[in-house]
Formats: sequence, structure tokens, C-alpha cells
Amino acid sequence: MIHDRLVEAGSVQLAVRDFGGERAPLVLLHGAGGNLAQMTTLARALREGFRVVTMDLRGHGRSADGDWSWDAALGDLAAVCVELALDRPAIVGDGLGGMVAALWGQRHPESPGVVSLDGNPPPSRVEQLPGMDPEKAAAELARLESAFDVIEASAGADIPADELADLVERQRMAARDMGANEKVWIEGFRRNLVHTREGRTSVRPSAWTTSQLRELIGGLDLGPVYAATTCPELVVLPTRNAPEQESFGELYTAYRDHLVEQVRTAGRLRYLSLADASSAMVIEQPAALASVITGFLTGER
Repeated sequence: MIHDRLVEAGSVQLAVRDFGGERAPLVLLHGAGGNLAQMTTLARALREGFRVVTMDLRGHGRSADGDWSWDAALGDLAAVCVELALDRPAIVGDGLGGMVAALWGQRHPESPGVVSLDGNPPPSRVEQLPGMDPEKAAAELARLESAFDVIEASAGADIPADELADLVERQRMAARDMGANEKVWIEGFRRNLVHTREGRTSVRPSAWTTSQLRELIGGLDLGPVYAATTCPELVVLPTRNAPEQESFGELYTAYRDHLVEQVRTAGRLRYLSLADASSAMVIEQPAALASVITGFLTGER
């Protein structure tokens, strides 16, 4: 049985979906701008071997807003684990959720394992782009920052009522293009919509949350985190660009080389470059990821 519930984490109420079962607990964390619905297909693929729980991170989906910090996110995760009696859960996160998973692993050596699905900050320094001409690399990084500025500026903007139906239809088309479960995709889209009594509609996360996340993620250095982690840890890396990264193709290709070198030299950390996968791997290859995660956490791989 699947149950949706709310969990209190201090002043922030968190939306949680429990897929049930009596097996070892596993918590799935979504990426920035997403919500728990976007982890549904992966959760279903994993529920045969685990008790799977998903949650909306603060400021996303049906969870309340609250100041964002890594400590706050880890506190939210701990509150969910306590409320649902999840003893020594494995943590698997996508994107932003992968960064939270890595930090959880650093602080919880007793964890049976953490898995990061491309949980990496975006490139921000020339030295992270091996093989690129330094001058071109600097120019591309500046262009990327400008693109992020545009995204941040549009975060939380109102959607005119007469445009909402067309926007939903475009989401359906995007789901078909990605080969994703259309029902799950639309649930994920609708779950981030905010409707006010005044008849206004906007998309979460808000501009406030987006700004906080951008600053937090930009300041995160995972090298020391990996070095200090003693519980089993797996990082799954993409091998190609997502559609939205194509205009920065050379930059992201170079950055993937940097990430491989970073995890390759991180001691106990294990990593996998997933064939034909982009940063949208949770949507593209849920069955393959479920197999990788299960094998890693059960010691079969």
C-alpha cells in the first residue's frame, strides 16, 4: 500500500510518500526544481527489494517553504526517518538530492549506503574544464552563469490562467519525447503548482528558494565530503549531455571528465559512468538504475 503523509520538521511541514513493505528502508530524494512524484518510476522498480520512501524537499512539491541550508535539509531527512521509524536507511538522491545523500553519508558512517545520481554542482571554475582552452572556458562559464541568471529571474513567476492548459499539454509532449510515464510526469508538474485564493498560479520552487539553492550548490565542494565518508558510497555519472545542456556541449563534456577524475581518486568511493545516460537518468533509465542501486546496496556488485 502506498501512503501519503505529512511530517513535521521543526517549523517546516514535509510531504512524504511511503511505498510500504517490510524490507530494508531506502529514501529517494529528487533534484532541484522537482518533487517526489518524479522519483515514482524508480521507486516502483526498487520496491520489490526495499521499503521505499520518497519526500518533497523543503520549498518543493507539497512541502512547506523554509530557509535552505545543508543542515536544514539533513535535519528534514532525519525527521522523516524518525517519524517513519526508518532504522539505518540507505539514501539515494538525484541532482540536489544526490548532494544531500553525499552529506548524509559523511555524517552517518552507520549507513548501509548512499548513492548519488549525478549529484554535482555545475561547473564554476576554469580548472574544472580539462582540455578546454582557458580563455574559451572562462567565456563559456560566464555564458552559463548568465543562463542561470535568467532561470533564477523567472523562478516562481505567475502563469496566466489562459496559458495553463497549453503548458500542461506541452508537458505531455515532453513526457512522450523522453519516453517517460506520462501520468507520472504530469503529476510531477502539477505537484509544483501553487494556486492562490486570488486565482493566481505559479510554479515552485519560488525565486527565494531558487536563489538560496543556487548559492548553496555553488559553494559546495564535494571533494572533502567524499574523503571524509566511511559508509559505502556510489556516484553514478552521466555520459552525455541532456537536451538543455547541448548549447554548452563542450563545457559539459569537459566537466564530465573532471568529475570522473574527482571520483576516481576519492579513495573508498565507487563510481559508475552509466552508458547513454544524461543528468535526466532517473527518467531515461529507471530500470537500469534500480538494478545498479540494488546490486550496490545488497553487495551483489
